[in-house]
Amino acid sequence: MKMFVVFTVCMSVVVLASAQADQKLKNCNEVRTAYSSKGFNVNDVPNKGVHGDHLKVCPQGFSCCTLEMEEKLSQQSRTDLKAPVHQLSSNLQNTFTQRHRHFDQFFRELLNNAEKSLNDMFVRTYGLMYVKNAELFEQFFRDLRRYYSHGSSAVNLDDMLAEFWTELLERMFRLVNVQYEFGDSYMECVSRHMEQLKPFGDVPRKLRLQLTRSFIAVRTFTRGLALMPEVVGKVSTVSASPSCVRAAMKMYYCPYCTGQVALKPCKNYCLNVMRGCLANQADLDTEWNNFLDAMLGLAERLEGPFNFESVMDPIDVKISDAIMNMQENSIQVSQKVFQGCGQPKPNMALRTRRSPKDSGFPGRFRPYSPDARPTTAAGTSLDRLLTDVKKKLKHAKKFWSTLPDTVCVGDRIANGDECWNGTAKSRYESVVMGNGLANQVSNPDVEVDITKPDMVIRRQIAVLKEMTSWLKAAYTGTDISFVNEDAGSGEESGSGCDSPSCDSDGDIYFSTPAPVKPRILSVHPSSGTRLTPCSLALVVAALLLALFTLHTR
Repeated sequence: MKMFVVFTVCMSVVVLASAQADQKLKNCNEVRTAYSSKGFNVNDVPNKGVHGDHLKVCPQGFSCCTLEMEEKLSQQSRTDLKAPVHQLSSNLQNTFTQRHRHFDQFFRELLNNAEKSLNDMFVRTYGLMYVKNAELFEQFFRDLRRYYSHGSSAVNLDDMLAEFWTELLERMFRLVNVQYEFGDSYMECVSRHMEQLKPFGDVPRKLRLQLTRSFIAVRTFTRGLALMPEVVGKVSTVSASPSCVRAAMKMYYCPYCTGQVALKPCKNYCLNVMRGCLANQADLDTEWNNFLDAMLGLAERLEGPFNFESVMDPIDVKISDAIMNMQENSIQVSQKVFQGCGQPKPNMALRTRRSPKDSGFPGRFRPYSPDARPTTAAGTSLDRLLTDVKKKLKHAKKFWSTLPDTVCVGDRIANGDECWNGTAKSRYESVVMGNGLANQVSNPDVEVDITKPDMVIRRQIAVLKEMTSWLKAAYTGTDISFVNEDAGSGEESGSGCDSPSCDSDGDIYFSTPAPVKPRILSVHPSSGTRLTPCSLALVVAALLLALFTLHTR
């Protein structure tokens, strides 16, 4: 009798639970409310549950979904799948779009301030003598801007700086020797002796090292900042595959069909779906991290030996030091030139109207006091900009591989066992897949064709790899981007600087010695060409053969 009572009670509980579930399915009011909140017509939802044999994605039991609802919810699931990825990607895009704008504005204003400072100082110090030759310095800054904007396809920094100092020497040589007449051929001879004369002291060599290293680093770093939003934009717009949309529909909206609109997916279930859907994006992570490491390395260079602000701020002082050096040594320089190039002809036009104001520069250079200098560009400093951007770069590491984990959090999932596992409200038992395309071969929730990688993302991997090589070259003071900017262009711009030597720079401006480049000598045939040892041996052998022939006769 007791056994019969127990059996009766158990059966009553089972029947009651089934009745409650059936009642929930028969009454689809909660589904109607949730469905209409998505913007769909509430009349699509049946008043009570119907048989689900017609459904293609969700369980085919008793259901609150029609085939039309399933199709509409599938489209909604595509949007819902894209929304969190788009939000996270947009945040990353906006972060580095803003940083690029700050850096670009800062560098351009720094150039403008440097030019204004030089112009103000030189007008005050050299007066009319500078004004008459101002276009030389204006062209100098124009070329620096062109390099920053267009790279070595537009301006070869080494050549540009060599031409600047050569032109400055020719103009100053005429000014300090105004009593003589100089033709073009004579000035060419003066220019050829520049290396031996060193009329400007060691300033040209030191300034070349500063400018090439800092400009290459600055331009490459700024281009890296500009590239990041482009890559993120292209990768984040990759469309979801049909199998991914199907999996998202099953995860997000199949609970609706069972009448459980508030039921969220299990965390591990969500991870498997998202790792399958974002498998191609995860494959970007390796090159993305390599690129970020290269950016961080170059940022450290910009804080130290390649500091652009420390180069540009006192550039007027350095150029004026070179000019003063030439003026103070003008007699010795002129004498050496006259010895090497010949005595020039007197300038007969000046004999009758020459005055002390007609020759030389009018006075000593007087630098600005610190208070009189122009304010820092963009209201900030390079150190502050770099400190900020380094934090953002570090935060962006592993962005793509952790994207599924970032999406499957908060109110998008349910923790514990009271969650949707794809078929019912229960624990999710499947193993969580790893990141990347190759790891999705056994994904239980998303069908992924691992033999067909997304070509848009593969292209961005190649772009990142190329940019990383540019950043690593800029780290050593070398510009290799010209290969892509202008195929077949001339020699590389920049002065190589290996890590140990750069790191040991005591003076971040002048302590690195100029690299010695191997010279390639071209042999031009002429009447005075010497015979090579091989040719000389052949001549001697011919003479001996002729003497031997005569002797035998």
